[in-house]
Amino acid sequence: MLIAEDLLLLMYDDETGKPITGSPGLDYALAGAVLIELTLQGRLDITDYRDAEKPGRLKVTNGALTGDPILDERLSYVLNKPGKKPKDQIGALSRGLRGQLLMRLAKRGVLEEEKGRVLGLFPVTRWPAMDARHEGEVRAQLQSVLIQGLAPDQRTGALIALLSALNVVPKVVIGAVDKRALKRRAKEIADSDWAADAVKKAVAQVQAAVTAAIVVSATAGGSSGS
Repeated sequence: MLIAEDLLLLMYDDETGKPITGSPGLDYALAGAVLIELTLQGRLDITDYRDAEKPGRLKVTNGALTGDPILDERLSYVLNKPGKKPKDQIGALSRGLRGQLLMRLAKRGVLEEEKGRVLGLFPVTRWPAMDARHEGEVRAQLQSVLIQGLAPDQRTGALIALLSALNVVPKVVIGAVDKRALKRRAKEIADSDWAADAVKKAVAQVQAAVTAAIVVSATAGGSSGS
């Protein structure tokens, strides 16, 4: 599965089928996961001082199709919008992404699409788990790294960095006595050298974009409620 699919499974409650965190943070994190996936596959990079372009920009290093329609759609978008920072692209890349991922997981029998109405009036769709085996394996891997102290591979490290940016690590990794220590361990992993340079740069840029989205959303919410 994609990192974005793993993240989405962790972000939806298995029983209620509701997300455990809000938008736009989750949607930006999903788009960021796609960017990281493309970087892991050698399709994208982030420019630095060694490049002719300005530093901190998304750069397509291999425009060949990956064979995954979700990845290929976003890769094509970046290819047609060169020289942009991840934070300036991530909003557009997130459009429709969550729905695409949810539908794909439902078609695979991992989630169930459950339609209903709130107060008998407002339509709502929930996505409870149908087959939680893969999600269970992902959670076990997270626990082995965050609680038992094992070194993460690149995909697990990227997932932890995204969870840390969303500030949901204690909600996902159950069983830790000290939640502050758990969050601290997640941040240490996000900032450590577990990844190749290209992936490390992508993760840092994505974390910044997700954090900025959450701050802007919280500020807007506070302003509207004042």
